[in-house]
Amino acid sequence: MRFGTPLTPASTKVMLLGSGELGKEVAIELQRLGVETIAVDRYENAPAMQVAHRSHVIDMTDDAALRALIDAEKPDLVVPEIEAIATDTLAEIEAEGLTTIIPTARATQLTMDREGIRRLAAEELDLPTSPYAFASSEAELQEAADRIGYPVFVKPVMSSSGKGQSKVDAAAGIPAAWDYALASGRTKKTRVIVEGAVDFDFEITLLTVRAKSPEGETLTQFCEPVGHRQENGDYVESWQPQPMTEPAREAAQDVAQKVTDALGGLGLFGVELFVKGDRVWFSEVSPRPHDTGLVTLITQRQSEFALHARAILGLPVDVGLRQYGASAVIYGGVDAKGIAFEGVADALGVPGSDLRLFGKPESYERRRMGVALARGETIEVARERARETASKVRPVSP
Repeated sequence: MRFGTPLTPASTKVMLLGSGELGKEVAIELQRLGVETIAVDRYENAPAMQVAHRSHVIDMTDDAALRALIDAEKPDLVVPEIEAIATDTLAEIEAEGLTTIIPTARATQLTMDREGIRRLAAEELDLPTSPYAFASSEAELQEAADRIGYPVFVKPVMSSSGKGQSKVDAAAGIPAAWDYALASGRTKKTRVIVEGAVDFDFEITLLTVRAKSPEGETLTQFCEPVGHRQENGDYVESWQPQPMTEPAREAAQDVAQKVTDALGGLGLFGVELFVKGDRVWFSEVSPRPHDTGLVTLITQRQSEFALHARAILGLPVDVGLRQYGASAVIYGGVDAKGIAFEGVADALGVPGSDLRLFGKPESYERRRMGVALARGETIEVARERARETASKVRPVSP
């Protein structure tokens, strides 16, 4: 690929479908390489829009609107960042040769829908997963949960960051879980996945990169595993590297390679796995940077965002770890628009600390509005520093 000058006829153009905090970091990395960036989302002033060359607000699940925008902009690459996208339209556009979908249109179709990716992993690739079933009604959900055995986890087939997820300990909780899942999904699709519990020691995200070598060969490379802690399905802190046995590391890489080879294309994938001793279970995969991977902004020579940008452009990558580090989420704490932050100087006074405040135009009490980062001589020190840094940032109403 040749790299032109932005805002000229020779420019290399990348369109981001979804412009949250992860897309913002990708846009910054693309611009460092002279790429013209176009940020798209369903609301104005999304984080990536604040740094992109230009932006558009559309309903990305609207087939006609999405096609019209791609036809008008004619990007070289289209990079999905969220689930709520008309993926069938992307497949049609890719088949017509109008642009390249990252990593591929098929990968976006499969991974934007938990049913597609779970059936690929468990039924086609024969990867170990938790017990699961899909349901299109409350009665089907009840039957599946009774068959799998409690506790179970109920999730919309199309959602992210824990939205719509419930842990159900007994049959009496099924009606509320069904209603919550349907109300919280990214689309109006009336379908959920119900999963049985897995007895695991910890969860990891294995950031897996499919990129071109200097000789033009597609290579799969792995970052050091990212450990993370979740609450209600949403990550609250992460750290890198997560210690694990060598057999577990090899098994994790084997699972990640199989699923990303099946999806194909170029770019970074966030492969979520459960680990117990030497055993590994596949959970989910995102064909893009992962929220738990924000920690790589302080730990790696090239962050997950730099890796994604370089990989999709066909450039070599470096997955090397630079130092131990951790991240901790900063929540909005209030329901308000245009909030401010106090305590930033105190937060950055913590040794080895850094911050990212995302610039989201509207805050909710549990909306992720920023992330604290910290390095340390050990993982434990880094985690303590990240939590301390996050605690000193105080969101306030305007």
